Amino acid sequence: MDNDEAVENFKKLLAEQPDLSPAVAALRILMDFMTVDTSETIQGLEKNIKSLVEALNTVDCSVTSVKSACELFMRFITLASLDHSDIKECKSVLSLRGAKFLQKVSNARSKIVKHGQKFIHDQHKILVHSHSRVVYETLLEAHKSKKRFHVYVTESAPDFAGKLMYEKLEKAGISCTLILDAAVGYVLEKINLVFMGAEGVAESGGVINKIGSYNIAICAKAMRKPLYVLVESFKFLRIFPLNNTDLPNELKHLCSKIDTKEHPLIDYTPPSYITLLFTDLGILHTSAVSDELASLYV
Repeated sequence: MDNDEAVENFKKLLAEQPDLSPAVAALRILMDFMTVDTSETIQGLEKNIKSLVEALNTVDCSVTSVKSACELFMRFITLASLDHSDIKECKSVLSLRGAKFLQKVSNARSKIVKHGQKFIHDQHKILVHSHSRVVYETLLEAHKSKKRFHVYVTESAPDFAGKLMYEKLEKAGISCTLILDAAVGYVLEKINLVFMGAEGVAESGGVINKIGSYNIAICAKAMRKPLYVLVESFKFLRIFPLNNTDLPNELKHLCSKIDTKEHPLIDYTPPSYITLLFTDLGILHTSAVSDELASLYV
């Protein structure tokens, strides 16, 4: 399997399974690639995997989550190669570790849902931004638990992903309203809490997410409304932006439009605006992210 074939398989996975996180899809492709790789040395295997990771990061999708998940995967590669000099033994260990890591990643969303739905109570009014798979499943679980609440969904320009979220909630029988992005301040007066997904979490605990997230966070802070971010730990990323201008261009735009003047698709929300992070590692304060990243990379 060469890089081009792997990339096409990646695109096919995303098209056939829209509820599958791009990060999980990328890890599946990496696992498949390892089983057919013909490298005769550990260095050659690492080189080929790094080359594939670079190729996957050129696909127009959530590059932030793919980048963080692949970095974690590569960390496991490094640990394995330090312990095993024989290529066959190394590949065997990598397959076992990779399968375990992929299983952990695949189960992350269900753990977050359990945390998040506990914060939803009868008669709550909830604001959500754009489309988030984990936020949707959390709201769905609360609805199945017979909780009565109403959801306000931002339409989320420029791709209007919020409309997809609204349609999914409405189809599930969840009371909801689609609002203009510009109506956030107006609606927040009657909101009990804000739920938000994330494409990535920086070492500071700040969140990289769909453009408009920072605006909502500022409004929520001013109105003393709790902002909860629901995010998988494989989206923890080893970067430390101080503001939005610090974000790398490859995270701000789709790969095919990095050099254009189009509006960035994501923004950065500093940790001071975030109440709690609901993760598969537990409910965390933003200050705990750096410790969790340290434990993942040590």
